Amino acid sequence: MKHSKLTLFMLTVALVISSCSGPKELLPPPDRTLDYLMSLDEETLRTLDTDSDGLNDYMEIYETETDPLSADSDGDGLTDGEEVNEYNTDPNNTDTDGDGLSDGDEVNSYNTDPNNTDTDGDGLSDYDEIMTYKTDPNDADGDADGDGVSDVDEIANGTDPTNADSDGDGFTDGQELDMGTNPLDDSDPVYLASDAFSTVNFQFDRSNITDEAAQELADNVEMLNNAPAFKIRVDAYTDHVGGDQYNLRLSLRRAAAVVKFYTDNGISEDRIESRGLGKAPVECSVSEKEANDGCEKNRRAESIPISTLKYSPGM
Repeated sequence: MKHSKLTLFMLTVALVISSCSGPKELLPPPDRTLDYLMSLDEETLRTLDTDSDGLNDYMEIYETETDPLSADSDGDGLTDGEEVNEYNTDPNNTDTDGDGLSDGDEVNSYNTDPNNTDTDGDGLSDYDEIMTYKTDPNDADGDADGDGVSDVDEIANGTDPTNADSDGDGFTDGQELDMGTNPLDDSDPVYLASDAFSTVNFQFDRSNITDEAAQELADNVEMLNNAPAFKIRVDAYTDHVGGDQYNLRLSLRRAAAVVKFYTDNGISEDRIESRGLGKAPVECSVSEKEANDGCEKNRRAESIPISTLKYSPGM
């Protein structure tokens, strides 16, 4: 009996001592180590979030296998809690979708989907759009340079999606594709300026082509042959000497002489227009007006290029 009473007394003392000592005090977060945390029981670990990332320490150690002492285990710019709870990305992989952009950059900088290599589904990876082509990874029908051709089509065509005129010829890539010309060749289409052709002059009261004029017209023929999208209009004039009707007929003969030169040298008639316009409106000096043979610069035939292209450079 005495032995039983002694045993009961000792157990009571032990319980009192145990209750007075209380639970084991936890170390503060800066002093915790992984080994220390792993020595704690599950219930305690589930109440702790040592790195304040939104995941409790038990989950980090035994479920997500992330670092409970680091808020961003993979260093991608997103906390482990954001990756697991918000973005469904891999907190142990800096680039969940493997597109070359970190999960943090996709979320924080580019507003792209870190779980999708091609956020807008245009066939270009987010990385290529951002890093290589400088296009919008969030717009499948994007047209970065505003040339009327989608970025995807530009890349397929080999043109620059950030330059409206890839070959620098004055026509946008969209215009060239519409016309069927090469947007990567600055000599296609050949475009002639309004003053590209030489103007020829005539002797007083004559409509024949001089040797000097023939050389200039030959140069015009060469240019016209190299510009298949162009026609030509011949405008012929006279000086002020003589009557209006006579000069009108003379200007027509001069225009016809130039047209004949062109056709004789291989230019098709359907590419040529002509007009005889009589006296030229160009002002001459007093001495030129008073001279019997009039003003030479008025005795001329202008050759004016006429484009058949749908567009003009810069328009």
